[in-house]
Amino acid sequence: MPGLITDILISLDDKFLYFSNWLHGDVRQYDISDPQKPRLVGQVFLGGSICKGGAVKVLEDQELKEQPEPCVVQGKKIPGGPQMLQLSLDGKRLYVTTSLYSAWDRQFYPSMIKEGSVLLQLEADTARGGLAVNPKFLVDFGKEPGGPCLAHEVRYPGGDCTSDIWV
Repeated sequence: MPGLITDILISLDDKFLYFSNWLHGDVRQYDISDPQKPRLVGQVFLGGSICKGGAVKVLEDQELKEQPEPCVVQGKKIPGGPQMLQLSLDGKRLYVTTSLYSAWDRQFYPSMIKEGSVLLQLEADTARGGLAVNPKFLVDFGKEPGGPCLAHEVRYPGGDCTSDIWV
């Protein structure tokens, strides 16, 4: 099963490149300070199709020794896969939503239609590289008063590292 990269961004200092792999379920951080030799320095799995117990069984993968465990934050198993990314201006917080498009969500992650999507926060190590899920941060769009919602994208007021508008 090929990956499906749905968002990509570069940190404001041009040191790191981030991308979300919606189908597989991972967010990657590459050190691109030497653009000719990018290095993978951070990776976290936030749901996706290849996690243990999911619908897809990985038979062979050169990068993974075993299928990743499902991502659980505050007792909630994360539905869908990482989709849109927003990086704080200081590069230390990467926000990730899990809904791509409702038609695709319905096909690949039908449970997310019933549960709603989420917004997660990853801590980014800007000195050595590395990503970690913030276990205290979860916005659950399944608990909205009108029923579950599918959050596609969020934005910082006044811009983030991907904006050309600064406060």
